[in-house]
Order: sequence, then structure tokens, then C-alpha cells
Amino acid sequence: MVHISEIGQIFREEYGRSVAVLVRVLGSIDAAEDAVQDAFTEAVARWPDAGLPPSPAGWIITTARNRAIDRLRREASGREKLAQAALLHGDERGDEPEEVDTVEDDQLRLIFTCCHPALSRAAQVALTLKLLGGLGTAEIAHAFLVPEPTMAQRIVRAKGKIRDAHIPYRVPSGAELPERLKSVLAVVYLVFNEGYAASSGTGLVREDLCREALRLGRLIVDLMPDEPEAKGLLALMLLLDARRAARTASDGGMVLLADQDRSLWDTDQTAEGQLLVRQCLKRNQPGPYQLQAAINAVHSDAAQPTDTDWRQILALYGQLLAMEPTPVVALNRAVALAEVEGPAEGLAAVDVLELGNYYLFHAVRADLLRRLGRDDDAVAAYRAAQERTDNDAERDFLEGRVRTLTTTGPGSAAPTSDDPHGR
Repeated sequence: MVHISEIGQIFREEYGRSVAVLVRVLGSIDAAEDAVQDAFTEAVARWPDAGLPPSPAGWIITTARNRAIDRLRREASGREKLAQAALLHGDERGDEPEEVDTVEDDQLRLIFTCCHPALSRAAQVALTLKLLGGLGTAEIAHAFLVPEPTMAQRIVRAKGKIRDAHIPYRVPSGAELPERLKSVLAVVYLVFNEGYAASSGTGLVREDLCREALRLGRLIVDLMPDEPEAKGLLALMLLLDARRAARTASDGGMVLLADQDRSLWDTDQTAEGQLLVRQCLKRNQPGPYQLQAAINAVHSDAAQPTDTDWRQILALYGQLLAMEPTPVVALNRAVALAEVEGPAEGLAAVDVLELGNYYLFHAVRADLLRRLGRDDDAVAAYRAAQERTDNDAERDFLEGRVRTLTTTGPGSAAPTSDDPHGR
């Protein structure tokens, strides 16, 4: 007997691969999705009694192709559709799975199609989760806290743009590839960040999005093993996610890196992330994700917060800032600078940044002001941070900082970590 939950797991694992193959065969994202959905509906009806076929993935792809043939025959109103149905029929391969290399190529093509620069970032994220992750529209809408009809329209418009603009279903080559890969990795990291430090809602973490980002990260590394930035991103996500159990207290409150119980960190994920960092270092082709992963590997090396090699972290942030001179990177570097040279130096580096609408800018300023004994200014900065976050866990944490300062006096709050997210 096959349980429905087992079929659901296969759906999540195989949906993206199946859609990728069917998009190549059918030339239409909508038709591919319909065919794969039909195949999984049939699997739910058959597998609980008949058991799993030898190759579930091959069964799904073959059945989806057959459902597409049936659909085309029913809807055929001209020679084109009949010819396409005949072509599909001639391409049937029984229950054998597609060749591995072909499937991998199809997945890569679908990833780059979802993340084409002609689409907005919001559309890229929605399509990636829908087509590669197998998430339903309602799940994606819930994860990003938008109404389901809004997310549905976003997905429909994105697929329409791909169709109408004739966006090619291919892996970019030559000079195109680095920039396009950067977009792909950015989409995966955006999904991870929304799961790891939710932009709004009651909880700090959305584990489902973290898991999905890690799955996509592994997929990209498997498909592009020679791309060091892909490995760097996977390493970064593994090292951050390894701390998940320690990041919240029993009441759901946020716990900063400096206060976390490091015995709760996932040692297997930490070891895997550190191994990937070492592999990246051997390649000697540094990139932003690799540097961020290296920074977090240094944190993971420290058994206690006092063992942290802040000078190495500061040097790594210097390299990252040279590569990506953004205010957010400069903010992170400023916190590391405060650990090495003191809070006055850190505050001076923070105050020149134009990040007034970014809640972490105010949270970092507040902590540095507190450490300098400027409690009134620190309270005002904590209040400014509270006003700029929609996440209840973060607001509650900041309120606790204010209460500590206003009831117990200077120097009571714990020091910050290098990461303004408190990871």
C-alpha cells in the first residue's frame, strides 16, 4: 500500500522535473502543467492499491505525455494540433524515464526561463516556486502574504509574457550566463531570506520556504557543479539554516547570534556548509555568496561567541564591500568594525549610510548607541526600528530592548552580532 502522503512527497520532488520535460515536448508551460497535474491525479487513483511503479518519475512523465496526447486529440481543430499529437505519439517511450542528461538540461532551461530578466523579480520568484517547487498558488500567496487572486494574476501575467515575448526556453551561453545565473541565485536566496527572516507575520521563520530554497540550491549545484557561486549560495543557506533551532526561544521570541545555545545548531548542516566553503576557497574564484558563506563559516567555527575571529570577519566584509559596494553590506561591515575597534568607530561608519527606511539600520544604531551609554538616543533608534518592521517577533524583540533600557539603565542589553538580522 502506498500512502497519499508518500505520493505528495513524490509530487513535490518530481513536479519540477516533469514540467521541465513536458515544456520541451509541448512548447507550452500551461499545457505542461495541465498534463503533469493530470498524471499525478491518476497516480493518486492508482498507486495506493497498485503500489509504486519501478520509476515513479518515468511513470509521471510518460503518463503526462499520454494525457497531453489525449487532450490534443480532443481539442484538435486543425492540422497543427493533429500534427503535434502525432509527434507526441511518436515520441512515447513506454514507462521508461527520460535520459538523465536530457532531464537535467530541461530543468536548467526551465530555471533560466523562470528567472528571465524580462520578468519582474516578484514574477520570477512566483514562477520558480510554482514550476520548480510544485507549490500551489495558495501556498505561494500565503508565504508572501498577498491575496491568492493577486498571486494567481502575477503567475498568469508572467507566463503570458514568456509566451507573447517568445522568451527562449534555453540555458544562456557565453557572456549572458554570469548575469543570468546571478539572477537565478538571487531568486533562490530571496526565497530563503523570506523563510529565514520573514518580512511580516507573527513568526520569525517560515520553515517551508527555507526547505524549498535549500532544495532549489542543491538542484542548481547538481545541475551546474562547476559554478562556485552556486556552491557558495548553498553553503551560505546551510550555515544559516543550521542555527534555526537556536534562533527562537520557547515562546517564539527572537534570539540573537551572541545569545544562541550553539549546542542546538545542526552539526551535519554546519559540516556540509563548511565543506562547501573549503571547496570554494580551493577554486579561488571568490564571489559575493562565497564570501558571505565564508563569514558564516567563521561564526560556525566559534564554540562560544567570545571565540569569534572578528578580525577575519572584518577582512571578509572588506572584500565583500569591494565587490558589492552597497549600503547593506557596509552596515554589516560596520557592526564587525565595532567588534574590532569599538562601538564609536562602528557608529561613525553606520551614520554615513543612507538607509533611513531600513529597520535594521536603526536597530544596529540603537545597539551601538546603547553600548556608548547614550540610552535616550538608543531608545529613539529602537522605536524607529519598530516602526519599520512588519514582523511581530522582531517588533517584540525591539520592544524588549526598549523596556530593558528604560527600566534597568545603561549597558543591560546584550551585544549584537555581526549580522543585523541576529542570525
